[in-house]
Amino acid sequence: MHSSKDRKAEKLVPFFKPPMSKPRTSAEIISEARNALRTIRTQRPFTPRDEQRKLFGPASSRAPEHRPPSSFSLHASSFESPDSRPVSGARLSPLHHRPKLPASAPKEDEPFPSFPKPPLHPAEVRKISSSRARLFKTGSQGSLLPDKGFCPEEVKKQTSLEEPARNCDPSNPSTVGSFTEQDVYNVYSQVPRRRDRPSSCPQNVENDMAVKTDSSSAVKAAETEEETGYWDVKISPVLLKLEEAYGEGNLESLCLTCTCLHQALEEGNLLGKRCKRRAVILKALFKLVELGSDLLGLKLAKLILALKVSGKNLLNICKLVFKISRSENNDCLFQNDSILDSLLEVLKVEDLQTNSEAILYCMAAIKFLSGNTSLLHDLLSKEAVELLVQLMKQINGSSKERYTIASNLGHLLVQLTAALRNLADLPQSRHKFLVSGALSELCVVLEQHMVDSDVCTNIARLFSKLSSYNDCCAALGECTGCYRLFLDVLTQHSKKQDLVVRIIFTIGNLTAKNNKAREQFYTEKGSVETLLSLFQTYCELDMKANKVRKNGERKNQKCPSDLEDILIKLIRVIANISIHPNIGAALSANQNCVDLLIKVLEYKSIDECEELVINASATINNLSYYHGKKSVIQAKKLHIAELLLKLLLGNSMHGILEAARVFGNLSQYREVRDFIVKKNVHKFMIALMDAKHQDVCFSACGVLINLTVDGNKRDILKEDGGIKKLVDCLRDFGPSDWQLASSVCKTLWNYSEHITNTVLWFGEEEADTILELLSSFLDEETALDCNFDDDLREYHKTCWQTEFKPVALQLLDRIQRHHTYLEPLPAPSL
Repeated sequence: MHSSKDRKAEKLVPFFKPPMSKPRTSAEIISEARNALRTIRTQRPFTPRDEQRKLFGPASSRAPEHRPPSSFSLHASSFESPDSRPVSGARLSPLHHRPKLPASAPKEDEPFPSFPKPPLHPAEVRKISSSRARLFKTGSQGSLLPDKGFCPEEVKKQTSLEEPARNCDPSNPSTVGSFTEQDVYNVYSQVPRRRDRPSSCPQNVENDMAVKTDSSSAVKAAETEEETGYWDVKISPVLLKLEEAYGEGNLESLCLTCTCLHQALEEGNLLGKRCKRRAVILKALFKLVELGSDLLGLKLAKLILALKVSGKNLLNICKLVFKISRSENNDCLFQNDSILDSLLEVLKVEDLQTNSEAILYCMAAIKFLSGNTSLLHDLLSKEAVELLVQLMKQINGSSKERYTIASNLGHLLVQLTAALRNLADLPQSRHKFLVSGALSELCVVLEQHMVDSDVCTNIARLFSKLSSYNDCCAALGECTGCYRLFLDVLTQHSKKQDLVVRIIFTIGNLTAKNNKAREQFYTEKGSVETLLSLFQTYCELDMKANKVRKNGERKNQKCPSDLEDILIKLIRVIANISIHPNIGAALSANQNCVDLLIKVLEYKSIDECEELVINASATINNLSYYHGKKSVIQAKKLHIAELLLKLLLGNSMHGILEAARVFGNLSQYREVRDFIVKKNVHKFMIALMDAKHQDVCFSACGVLINLTVDGNKRDILKEDGGIKKLVDCLRDFGPSDWQLASSVCKTLWNYSEHITNTVLWFGEEEADTILELLSSFLDEETALDCNFDDDLREYHKTCWQTEFKPVALQLLDRIQRHHTYLEPLPAPSL
């Protein structure tokens, strides 16, 4: 007989699967996926690649009439003459109203403002129209070089400086026609380079004489002798070659000559606005735009941008580059040229107010090019992220009173945020986003352009990418008011699905691992109401869509529909924030929240959308841990148990595992334990102990722990070899999973509460095996002899000390005290 002391020691309460995990040590964080309260992972929403490069995609909310044009034609007449018009000698009648003159003189390549003129006599109109017709006809068929500002006689003088004149005499058409690329280089390479020569006028201001007149004598008067010599020897021959190639329609020669001209101007320090006869060069280059060659167009654009045009000319060049960049086939042209530097320079130096439209098309071209992986790396190396963030700061800092181009700023931000979205694809870019303050500036854009769904969608796509990484996610969470901002966007654009799903996904990332973030989001006014309102809306839409779908109609059941994907992300947020004790308790008592989760399990099968059903089950699992009197989960526990049967009977192991987890919580209620036995659910759990997946065994064992609390249900372990399967699980997984080993020991402890003889209770073989295993596993040196890294070894030791060892010692003591073998029956007497 056992002493009263021994009997008293045995009267320990049965183990329940614990309702909530205790505060964890740093080592225990590794087992987060095993803990009862779990965050949910999901894939980032898929963003399809735009098949066509357009200024605004097909999903844009902008009406066509409110968009800048994406298609246009460019001709020489599209550009403005870099020269000023000569002052007229005609005197006009005085006006009663004096037009206001500009505060400062216009730049050299910008037009003077026009003033009202008196109506002309019809005969004069006909005369002018006829003259203009002849002018355009001549301009379209004539030479590249203007009659004024260039003197062929001056070029003849240079032949005395050349070696043989057979290929270099511009005055001889027959010799000009035989120019080769090498000849061009030879011509302008005979004068020493003068990169550091002093300029006779400021670099950013044209010489007044060159602005006010286009005569060659005036230009020459403004030039120094050295400048004139450089022009005559190095620039003029190249321009002649350009004119010849234009006349022949030789695109290859034109491209080569443009390269030569660019090099000659650069060597002479004549780029920008430093060249006195810059107007001559620009007029020649503008004419070439009409040829329509993309390769030549990029050569021209690079050179014209280097000559620092502004106004309408800058706009047209940016349009030209935009037009060329729309074709992916031209990406190789951009790769083979350094024009990316020129485009980034436009964004860096041009005034946002004055040249907003030009910057728009330049930014759009960069957006297109950022879709090419090679060019994307080039942009990143050229500090495009930092430059775009600075441009974004400039836009954010500008007030509506200062800028009368608010719509253009919105259009520009669509292109800018789309380019940043592409740059975020590169892992190397994340550090740049962090150090440049991009995340906080994007939040400012989101706030200031809340009604612009195109801008908001691009930023949402950007945040969904960046928040998938821990460092960026933490930085975004620190942005002041980001949760309020996200809720406002969801309210403003609740019907825009591609925007909603990405904002929700970002919130899910922010609340996945940070209890402070969960609390910050939850305490925002209307946070839960906004989530549940969206849940209700999209649940109803999906239910309608579910009714019209026919069996087998879906091509890929593992790919959720757009509506399902929104619900998946919404439910994930609820699951994540419910880990916070106060929030979880409140949500478990929220009738609308629980009803919506149950509704998903009612109308959606796991075969239709596995991820949605599993997420709903996992969230119910989290909420079922809160046992307050107002818990809606507790009130509807039997209905939930009925719905879980569908998961157990399905073909998805993930569904079976999730159902086992929920049953592990709900089986703490006697009504549910009775339901489990009545519906033979316990047979499923015993069968799952044979599974090769440790998490499945762990969840099934949790249900068996609770079932064996009831004395009248302990015998179920004898069905279907339950005891043997528990012992086998202890032997197979114990040394590598002390949490699972602890659960097996708790089940055996509950089962053996009124034990009298271990052989009768467990069976002789199983009793011996239990004693052997427990004796071995309780030896610390043997139990912890495993090859793990430092973090995992610490976690492994913690689990052994805090979870396995205490219950194993109790179970071993009980079995040893009751381990008596049955004596064999005496042989019958003869």
